Amino acid sequence: MAYCVLATNHTSFTVSDLQRSAAFFSECLGFAETSRSGRDPKLIEQIVGVPDADIEVVYLTGHGHVVELIEYKKPSDRGQISARPCDVGFAHLAFDVMGIDDLILAADEYGFHPVSPPVKTGTGGPNAGKRVCYMRDFDGVTIELIESTGG
Repeated sequence: MAYCVLATNHTSFTVSDLQRSAAFFSECLGFAETSRSGRDPKLIEQIVGVPDADIEVVYLTGHGHVVELIEYKKPSDRGQISARPCDVGFAHLAFDVMGIDDLILAADEYGFHPVSPPVKTGTGGPNAGKRVCYMRDFDGVTIELIESTGG
């Protein structure tokens, strides 16, 4: 084989307020901020294919995963998507948790709100019989919480 995937590097979300989003991951979910900096706009323009792109990036590490948060300062014509879980291209990040109800209350302070109260899943798939809750923030970033019913 001429290629192989070695590991997952990170999961990224574009956000409107880097400070607010980083606070959620660090203060509420227990991630540690490992890097915060701007990037060369000309290089970012080449990488992402967005003319006049100017960004600030935060990396946070925790629970065996790295999350990258990006706030675009430019271009001025950037918009906001409003995808639903049924829309092609929609994505979310899921965490196994204990104390799902307390975490939902804590997340509210950071602008993450449950789509519905936790629901016990059915009998199919790897999360059968667990309590599950989708939460979304101001930017539409979606986090799924999964709790074993014994937790």
